[in-house]
Amino acid sequence: MSAPELNRSLEHLNGTPWFVSECTLRLDADSRRMALFLLYLLVFMVGLLENLLVVWVNWRRRHSANGVLFCVINVSLSDLMVIAVLPFFMMEVTMDEVWLWGRFLCKVTNLVYFVNFYSSSFFLAFMTVERYLSLARPASPPIFPVAGRRRWMLCGGLWAFSLFLALMENVHVDILEWDEPGCYMLPEYSYTQWYVSVAFLCLIFQFLGPGAVIVTCNLLIARAVRTAPDVRGRRDVWLVHVYSLVFVACWLPYHTVMFLMIVDELDPHLFSCNMVEGLYFSFSVVQSLSLFHCVANPLLYNFLSKSFRNNLINAVVSHIPREGPADRQGAWPDAPDGTDPQKGRETSRPSTGQSDVSS
Repeated sequence: MSAPELNRSLEHLNGTPWFVSECTLRLDADSRRMALFLLYLLVFMVGLLENLLVVWVNWRRRHSANGVLFCVINVSLSDLMVIAVLPFFMMEVTMDEVWLWGRFLCKVTNLVYFVNFYSSSFFLAFMTVERYLSLARPASPPIFPVAGRRRWMLCGGLWAFSLFLALMENVHVDILEWDEPGCYMLPEYSYTQWYVSVAFLCLIFQFLGPGAVIVTCNLLIARAVRTAPDVRGRRDVWLVHVYSLVFVACWLPYHTVMFLMIVDELDPHLFSCNMVEGLYFSFSVVQSLSLFHCVANPLLYNFLSKSFRNNLINAVVSHIPREGPADRQGAWPDAPDGTDPQKGRETSRPSTGQSDVSS
């Protein structure tokens, strides 16, 4: 349960009139619980497989000078973090917001979620800038340079900043005994001020800032692809706009509902009772839908790339046991000149970690 949902419920139980008029909207909470569980399960199974494959294939080339590849690895690592804690959220939804795993896991799982909340957007934004610079200014140095110390310092700085922003909200996460134990985000003092401040930080640093960078750079990439005669993959220009569309589709509903909840906190009588009921009911739904970025990111930035698919096939083939010399002796006839026909059959390993549009 979110902090505003809990605060509203407590006010109702304490006898404080929340609205002058009585709500007439009746929503099916049981159907919502089942839908949320299925959404979490889908994201967990598909996202886990996709991101593990992305990290497995790209980790071999982590020392590459390709800054896009480095960002792709960090995005997948960030998504894997939140996927790892999804089973706890799935069980919490199934048991109607009851938390049975103690205070430590309550804080840790929420901290992991909030860190991914920011870090995924940060690395996506930097990756989009890298893709634009590699296309428009190929001679310019990458943002994430090949030099080890500078690259890791910049990477660590982004993770540290994500952790700092996450701690600002996670510090108020704790176990609250209310009928049943629950893991809630509820500050002890200055609830409204805290909630509004953190919500605006989320809106600026997680959505508006990275979103502006992603949309702007993708528009510039699309224009550069159209005008440059030597750029490969002109037919895939539409994919550049899909990058922006998916980011907005994942996060715009979440921040829209969050913004309306901020307005309701500042002026509780501005919206009708039914509208507010719908807002609080839909918040957990749009929150779970935002996690589809864990499924969409590997597809867009890796599996749609021909170079990544080639590297994936090569990685799988390299782990298939080969026949021994005795077994292979009669399998292939010798060539007329006596040479081994198997030589030279090694497939090439093209660059990976970005879309064919920018490769």
